[in-house]
Amino acid sequence: MANSGDDPTVFSCTALPSDSRLLPTVTNAYLGTRVYRDILHVNGIYNGAVGDTHRADVPSPINVRMKVSSKDGVTETFSLSTRTGTFSHVLQSPEYTATHRIYAHHAHVHLLAFSITIQRSTTKRQPITVQLQSQFTPKSPDVDFNRGPDYQGAQYIYGKTLIPEVEGGPQPAVHMVWTPVPQAVILLGEEQEQSWEFLTAVAESEEGVKRHFREGMSLVAAGSLYSSHTQAWAARWRGCCVDVDGPLPLKQAVYGCLYYLLSAIPPLGSSGFLFHGISPGGLSNGTQGEDYWGHVFWDQDTWMFPNILLFYPEAARAILEYRIRTLDGAMHNAQELGYKQGAKFPWESAATGREVCPEEVYGAQEIHITGDVLLAFEQYYHVTQDTKLFREDGGWNLVGAVSQYWCSRMVWSEEEQCYHIKGEHVKQADVVLLGFPMMYPMSPEVRRNDLEMYEPVTEQDGPAMTWSMFAVGWMELKEVQRAQSQLSKCFNNITEPFKIWSENSDGSGAVNFLTGMGGFLQAVLFGYTGFRITKNSLNFDPVCPDDINRIKVTGVSYLGNKLNFTITKERIRIKVTKSSGDPRSSLLEAVLVESGQRILLHEGQIVVFPTTAGWIQRASAEPF
Repeated sequence: MANSGDDPTVFSCTALPSDSRLLPTVTNAYLGTRVYRDILHVNGIYNGAVGDTHRADVPSPINVRMKVSSKDGVTETFSLSTRTGTFSHVLQSPEYTATHRIYAHHAHVHLLAFSITIQRSTTKRQPITVQLQSQFTPKSPDVDFNRGPDYQGAQYIYGKTLIPEVEGGPQPAVHMVWTPVPQAVILLGEEQEQSWEFLTAVAESEEGVKRHFREGMSLVAAGSLYSSHTQAWAARWRGCCVDVDGPLPLKQAVYGCLYYLLSAIPPLGSSGFLFHGISPGGLSNGTQGEDYWGHVFWDQDTWMFPNILLFYPEAARAILEYRIRTLDGAMHNAQELGYKQGAKFPWESAATGREVCPEEVYGAQEIHITGDVLLAFEQYYHVTQDTKLFREDGGWNLVGAVSQYWCSRMVWSEEEQCYHIKGEHVKQADVVLLGFPMMYPMSPEVRRNDLEMYEPVTEQDGPAMTWSMFAVGWMELKEVQRAQSQLSKCFNNITEPFKIWSENSDGSGAVNFLTGMGGFLQAVLFGYTGFRITKNSLNFDPVCPDDINRIKVTGVSYLGNKLNFTITKERIRIKVTKSSGDPRSSLLEAVLVESGQRILLHEGQIVVFPTTAGWIQRASAEPF
């Protein structure tokens, strides 16, 4: 099932993996499904009480597949295009080509869609029939669906989740309108080509779902439903990309990780729904009993967030707003554990911020999650200087509540004559994280000792993100070959042909494991480039392995500016493609460590200098 061709953005095969969990996902942060799966999930819609809460399964009308003709000469190809966010199934015969496209619309997030297109390949004029296989049933174990009257030729169901997360809590509504799917589509004898569009709209009210369906059907009538989707993805990629001129598997891995992670965040300019965070398996996964039931962990704040922040601060803000909205639940958690003040963020979070981990021990002992959340807020402020989030939108209330929580855990040591935070012994993985992303000050010798001591005692088939952090550490120390050796271990967690990550290298655990993808991207984005987010600057200190000729990072966001970096062994090129537009903000400048040289960064202008360490900061008023 190897990929065909050398395009690192398209993953193709002629036979699907036998494990359906490894099929690709199509998601737009509000709706998500795995292709050929009978359920979809909706952002923030959970069912079940406390430790039993999970993403509510909603029946998926787009679970449709073309049947392969029994005639000889028919071949089929399955492809995922990361550039267009589209899964395609193509049947090729001497008489015709049939193409089935599936996608979660990247601009109109309440829409899922698929199309069937038949193109005649000969001059014969017989009708061509393509059978469609669908097992859709408008029922759910989590939502009490009722059948409503048909709407503009489409079918309509609505209902509420069965069990609230907390007693007396809300039971969200789900409304769905979809185009009925026939058993077959037929290209008539006089037709050369024909397409059929099928639309599913989902919202939390009758008015909303019908409005979104009408908008989608208007796009269908204008012939622009699919093109508006691909244009939205093109805009996304223009503002965010990592191109590595190196081995094809590395390039494919980077594009795959970026695609799945970008699918999990709100699209550009999207509004009208509250974002409910990112779970380890993403929105497409998380039904009861799988992929951590769709709960949000520290994985979001530590492993995924830095990548998102560096490209799309507005999406990073949406993640922080989710934490702010669930602050009351976090304060409840602290009180439940006997702390009268402050907020303890849950080890596993869903809609309310209450602890929903099925196993109580983890909810009580995994206290580092609260620090992880606060670190994300700190990183966001350093990159954006967005004071409004803190002054007006609840950020400062969260910071204060977290501070109170840590103070409430302080105990006095008579022996050492100082306070300590009462807690558990740290795990081995925590030690490696001290250098990055925690950026705890330490000498190169200490950093090296940590890496060398913990590498041999770390589980070889453990979580995917582990080796990414070892790789970052060795890159800091300019031990490039040791870094590459660690990073190569991550490929054991990438499954073929659609680059779906498994949590563990033996295939066990969560799938579509965005946590591992986030760690891998950090190894590329913060390892090869040496990017570091500090209080006053964005630092860089690149390393280029022998098998990588160039790294181009497009769309780095810093203080309202957008920058492109092109790094080779010999040169660094920086271009500001968009300035902040704030007249109160000064220009940016690059400062080089060895020479102390300062280089002003004007919008549209390219600056080039020998590859070296340095940093980006607001331009100084001091003379050069």
